[in-house]
Amino acid sequence: MHKDKPRRYGRHLPMAHAFHCPDKQMKEQLNQGKWSENVIIADADYIDSVAFHLIVNFERMIGRRIPPADMARWIDCIALDGGVREGENEIQVVLIHDKEKVKMANFVPAEYASELSGKAFKDHLGEFVVDSYPVEEMTTKDDFLFDVLAMVAAEKNVQRIMVVPNAEEGDIYDRIRQHLRHVGERKNVTVFAMQPMPGGNFKQEILGYSLMQALGIRADEIK
Repeated sequence: MHKDKPRRYGRHLPMAHAFHCPDKQMKEQLNQGKWSENVIIADADYIDSVAFHLIVNFERMIGRRIPPADMARWIDCIALDGGVREGENEIQVVLIHDKEKVKMANFVPAEYASELSGKAFKDHLGEFVVDSYPVEEMTTKDDFLFDVLAMVAAEKNVQRIMVVPNAEEGDIYDRIRQHLRHVGERKNVTVFAMQPMPGGNFKQEILGYSLMQALGIRADEIK
């Protein structure tokens, strides 16, 4: 990863304590099953695992303790990487996780039911509303993530999609790549992975940059 990349996000990012209940208008939209123009879909178990490995590796490299990743800060960085810019935007965040996982180990806030699902934060980019979805036994996490992506991509109202699959295992990346051949030109889609992947009808971004920012790892520490 390019050592200067984390600087581009700027300093005015939200902190974890900024989470609150969504405003009335956003609640009504969610209750009616309406999607916002901007949607982030992420494999939460995967980003939690990547955060763990970054913490272990960088603590060894820079010689200091690294705290858990700030969830609000990470979401903000993903939105910026996905092309969201300052304004009164509405952004929905879908976190998909294994049913037995009740909390994230390397993020704050961490507990899905009480601290993340149905919560929101607002900053210079707009209002972000987070929902978490445990994967039931009748399906797999990759299948569930793919189905959510396909549903969101088919929504006329959705203009911008940011998706974070576990591209390191299974065939989920290839399935996403194939599906986005048909929707990439109509939507602004960004797919995140830890390394460059075979291209498609979408933009790619490196996941590690946003996670480093959320973990508070500064560019000058890794020169």
